[in-house]
Amino acid sequence: MFYGGSMIFALIACIYLLFRRSNAIAPEVVPPLRLRRWVAAFFAVMVMSHLSWFALVRYSRLFGDPLINLVVAAALDCVVLIPLIMGMLFSMLQDRRRPLWPFILASLPVVALFAVIINRHDLTLVSWVQGYFMLMTIVIIIYMAYAVRQYSLWLRNNYADLEHKEVWQSFMVLAICLLILSFYIYSSSGMTYEYTLQVFDYLFVIILLWRVETLQTLENNDDITQTTDVEMVTALHTSAPQTTIPGNIGLLLEQYCEGGQLYLRQDISLSELSKAIGTNRYYLSLYFTRQNTTYNAYINGLRIQHFVRLYQETVAANRPFTAQQLAQESGFRSYSTFATAFKQRMGKTVTMWMRGNIFK
Repeated sequence: MFYGGSMIFALIACIYLLFRRSNAIAPEVVPPLRLRRWVAAFFAVMVMSHLSWFALVRYSRLFGDPLINLVVAAALDCVVLIPLIMGMLFSMLQDRRRPLWPFILASLPVVALFAVIINRHDLTLVSWVQGYFMLMTIVIIIYMAYAVRQYSLWLRNNYADLEHKEVWQSFMVLAICLLILSFYIYSSSGMTYEYTLQVFDYLFVIILLWRVETLQTLENNDDITQTTDVEMVTALHTSAPQTTIPGNIGLLLEQYCEGGQLYLRQDISLSELSKAIGTNRYYLSLYFTRQNTTYNAYINGLRIQHFVRLYQETVAANRPFTAQQLAQESGFRSYSTFATAFKQRMGKTVTMWMRGNIFK
């Protein structure tokens, strides 16, 4: 029953993602459609895997050699799940499209090893499969650490508000994926194994549903990340000394962004700001890089200065207020985001700073 329950749970989640267009967990968030489809496909494969294993265990004698059947089922799981897991993780990173073919090719040695095991009818090579899978696990973790770090830098160079955009949770998803597969490969059998695996399945479905519905889709990738992406990333990380930036960008920012208080617009992106001040987003990115800052730090710095002015004016006028209210009026969508940015810039929490400046 527990086994069947996890299968039905995954099936319901798959149908939900395919046919429901609005979010139940976070209605205000519009998730990436690509991520929604990848996760739905993963849930569908989970259901088919459950059905195949149930058939093999229940009716193993009807399908020929039980050992061969188990090896084939295990091989299919390993080969199919790895590309699906990477597809889900890559679709969370919205800075650019990343190719899946290297991970598909990396799965081919697993197919070869399983083929040898089936041909020889010998399980001694299973340890080779386990070792290779562990090597793949290490490579995937290292690559995802690099990819998530690059994505985090890209976010800070393009967006003022990071709420519902950061994907450090991808590491948690990756860890659970690999934990389930590792547990599956290194374990033998028994009721403890079966129950533990089903618990992981339930948790995995819940975490993926949460991730799909809380990750905000970003601007159209065609608008942000195609043609100039390689040039732009290279320039940002080398400061592109050979590139001449128009000298009026600082003045344009001072006139339109600071003077016109564009920083008060929630979720204003680098592309939107560059259009508003009449320049190119590529040059604007280079400008912030050469100022040893990021777009995110620049906008939030202006918002914190605005908060300080509002606080001083409010205290001087003896008007009632809350820090949350002033933070929202300063352009912050989330108080937690404001509190983090404030502490990073001012070196104190909002409460401590207000106590020290209440009479000033």
